Amino acid sequence: METGSPQNTGPDGPQGTIEDAGTEPVWIALPPGLLKMRRLLLVVWLGLIALAAGLLPGLLAGPAWAAFALPPLALMVWGWVMTERNWRSWRYAERADDLLISRGVLWREETVVPYGRMQLVEVTSGPVERHFGLASVQLHTAAAATDATIPGLDPAEAERLRDRLTELGEARSAGL
Repeated sequence: METGSPQNTGPDGPQGTIEDAGTEPVWIALPPGLLKMRRLLLVVWLGLIALAAGLLPGLLAGPAWAAFALPPLALMVWGWVMTERNWRSWRYAERADDLLISRGVLWREETVVPYGRMQLVEVTSGPVERHFGLASVQLHTAAAATDATIPGLDPAEAERLRDRLTELGEARSAGL
């Protein structure tokens, strides 16, 4: 499975992301910045919970009560591993007629979004994402069940993908 940014890039962005009929799609993995951001959020929030759960009872009721900090710390270690597994499961591929998005560790989910059915393609980036240099691409279709998101992309790749999907969507929907 690929990690990091796509290996098949050219001067105009990723090359070879659309394949001929009958071949396997070229999957593009999410950049490592998303993993870094999610792990930092995990450590900050569970660290604060562990501090509050251990420090307050430890000071007020005695040092033995500081053991309440252990469950959040154990959850942090488990979450550290699971966050990477989840990050590795996300990938997307541009095909001739549609976009594939695959995700999930235990329950794999693959979403196929036909270019002709796309109504709106948004690039969003909250304050934490912007701090880590990330953006998300949100795809809206006529059927709410097929709305899809690709999180944690480099902003330039997100804009390239938005422009490409919009262009392909307009071309495909013109015949509908």
